[in-house]
Amino acid sequence: MAKVEVKQLLEAGVHFGHLTRKWNPNMAPYIYMERNGIHVINLYKTVAKMDEANEALRKIAASGRKILFVATKKQAKDIVAEKAANVNMPYITERWPGGMLTNFVTIRKAVKKMASIDRMKKDGTFLTLSKKERLQVDRLRAKLEKNLGSISDMTRLPGALFIVDTMREHIAVKEAQKLNIPIFAMVDTNSDPRDVDYLIPSNDDASKSIDIIMTEVTNAVAEGLAERKSEKQGEKEGQEPTEAKAKTKEEKPKKEKAEKAPEPTPETVETKAPPVVAKTTENEVNVEAVEEAVETEGKADDLTKIEGVGPKAAEALTNAGLSTYAKVALADADKMKEVLTEASSRMAHLDPTSWPKQAQMAADGKWDELKEWQDSVKGGVE
Repeated sequence: MAKVEVKQLLEAGVHFGHLTRKWNPNMAPYIYMERNGIHVINLYKTVAKMDEANEALRKIAASGRKILFVATKKQAKDIVAEKAANVNMPYITERWPGGMLTNFVTIRKAVKKMASIDRMKKDGTFLTLSKKERLQVDRLRAKLEKNLGSISDMTRLPGALFIVDTMREHIAVKEAQKLNIPIFAMVDTNSDPRDVDYLIPSNDDASKSIDIIMTEVTNAVAEGLAERKSEKQGEKEGQEPTEAKAKTKEEKPKKEKAEKAPEPTPETVETKAPPVVAKTTENEVNVEAVEEAVETEGKADDLTKIEGVGPKAAEALTNAGLSTYAKVALADADKMKEVLTEASSRMAHLDPTSWPKQAQMAADGKWDELKEWQDSVKGGVE
């Protein structure tokens, strides 16, 4: 994908900030200069931050997680709805329903209500209602469709949020922070960048500016989805040969192994060290599991598939040597907490209590069981 150039951003007006009297001092590193009482954003930093955000979004999309786009301001809602729909991602453009993330179970009930009304219309139950009742049900259906129709396919908490104007969508920001969901956002000079994990310093008021940023972001998401699709196709193609190999291994007689094994001599018996017995109590480590973790040391897993682990947390764990599901499953929650806190004070609030349990399910290939657990447990915390 061709990267966006500074000239294109300049033509779209991405560099225009807010009035100098409305600025947030924390945005100072991203401001180039002041002209006619308006701050001008440094577009070179915008490009750098956009590349960083796009790479993280691509990885999240490739992992199969949903990215929720949020933009309720007039000049952004139509653009965001169109771009998000093109990559089959959920979006909120009417209003942010309170508790959308923190009370996700209730929101899902409202979505299911919408589906039940549709079933009533299909099976003929709807026609048995009185005229007044039908009118009320139609109004309820239209209201639910307007507010929640765009998230009807989102059966679990999203893997990330992309927000246009964090000042306006401050409730969404607070809910995402509470549930440790990574936040990506277009941040203007009047907003606080400390609330965002991946910021793109840009003009969040002009439709042209929003359009060009959203185009780049959704292109990155589309790349991630294409990558995931190709991986799945590769797995399907390679499935048959692996099954055949497994069968041939099972068919091999055990006698061959017995024939190959050398007969023990008195010398070997004397010099042979006693076998190490792996204790499997709750407080001690399983030696076999440790050996498996050592064998797969070179192959890093996508830790963002664990509920509560964002791209930055995954990077911190990988740098600490916990690069696979097997290693995270054996890790101590308190030690992981220390690793995250040392990596960044902003990750000190993360709760890794359930991560070993989730990692064990992922290591065992129990993806359906893991998804069911994540859907039933709010925010990945039991």
